Amino acid sequence: MKALAIAATGMNAQQTNLEVIANNIANINTTGFKRARAEFSDLLYQVERLQGVPNRANQALVPEGSHVGLGVKTTAIRNVHVQGALTNTGNKLDVAVAGQGWIQVEGANGEALFTRAGAFNTNAEGELVTADGYLVAGGIVIPGEAVEVIINKSGQFFARFSDQLELQDLGQLSLANFSNESGLAPLGDNLFQETPASGAANVGIPGDPGFGTIEQYYLESSNVDPVKEITELISAQRAYEMNSKVIKAADEMAATITQGMR
Repeated sequence: MKALAIAATGMNAQQTNLEVIANNIANINTTGFKRARAEFSDLLYQVERLQGVPNRANQALVPEGSHVGLGVKTTAIRNVHVQGALTNTGNKLDVAVAGQGWIQVEGANGEALFTRAGAFNTNAEGELVTADGYLVAGGIVIPGEAVEVIINKSGQFFARFSDQLELQDLGQLSLANFSNESGLAPLGDNLFQETPASGAANVGIPGDPGFGTIEQYYLESSNVDPVKEITELISAQRAYEMNSKVIKAADEMAATITQGMR
């Protein structure tokens, strides 16, 4: 009975949906996290009767056919790259991107990685790094004797020293845009990697057309909406229950036939 297999694909799809929702809720307080959404499509159809063919020789054409669907499959788990709320932290090295753009960092092997989490710090050499120690692109070094660090909306870093009136230019933070942000590969640790689907990175200066601005003392919060996730959770649970009822009904029908054959 095909209904058993069809309903099983529905239960598998809703299980995946539940896992995506669970991950969204688990990362509700993760800096720069982008919620994901599971997307589905129908499977192949079994043709019982074709449309557009004559029902007899030289007779009228059949106006509509008979196609039985074979279930559902997961086609994508898409990250929704919508701006999260900006939260004031008071930390001088915390930056948030207000608008479009990704901050480029150097991976362990020197590869280009991208993040929206601007919770930065300095390493032993004073180099600007992420919370996991990855170097921020641009070679920005914060002198230990600086009494103040100023980051403007264009991503320029300046240091103020106690014995100098002039600000010292420390470097420029750049941003990267992509033709298809959904094509970026999530790596964990708030990092994403360029793929053929995302297209090549288009690097620019914050504030330029198409690029967001930099906000010092702020971090971008997760864009997960708790109310929406709970609603999606209830919907997934109900869909799972309905598919399980289909399996139960198909099993009872098969049992009725089996008992009639005894």
